[in-house]
Amino acid sequence: MTKKAILVLEDGSAYEGYSFGAETSTYGEVVFNTSMTGYQEMLTDPSYAGQILMLTYPLIGNYGINKADFESRQIQARGFAVREYCSQPSHWQSASTLHEFLLAYGIPGVSGIDTRALTRHIRSEGAMMGILTSEMPSGRAIEELRSLPRYDFTDFVHEVSTEKPYSWQSNTPVIANLSSRLKGEDKGEGGKNNPTL
Repeated sequence: MTKKAILVLEDGSAYEGYSFGAETSTYGEVVFNTSMTGYQEMLTDPSYAGQILMLTYPLIGNYGINKADFESRQIQARGFAVREYCSQPSHWQSASTLHEFLLAYGIPGVSGIDTRALTRHIRSEGAMMGILTSEMPSGRAIEELRSLPRYDFTDFVHEVSTEKPYSWQSNTPVIANLSSRLKGEDKGEGGKNNPTL
């Protein structure tokens, strides 16, 4: 039997499901992504640092985790929420399951929640902090969440940036498009006469 887990938002709404990944508690701004694929890239994308990432696509984990699709060296999201988690991936490049991946980095996940209802709630009510836990009931979780720092009070750029420059090693040619034109310049919306630049 899988352990129960809940995702509680700062407005008190709670979404109950089942724990996968690390059985621990975490908090962060709850955000959603509507992509059908790319969960490994999303989890390791530095733009999701400090956030609980929720995916609206109903089945996640079906192609596992491979060694090539990392956007950074580690998982950046603090938590992961999905409708259905696939425990037996099938892909020739798969090196581990999503559960094993989250567990290795100490990241909790919750499955079995209505991610589309949660997405509609966030879209209508606005950005919210949340706490994901398999260790406490919702009443205690909301109290804990209210005592934690808000997402917008943390400098995540500093947390995910490198400490010093490094050379990028790649066998793939780099193509750059350098333009001296500003967006909208050809329509009279930008350029040197615009005092807002």
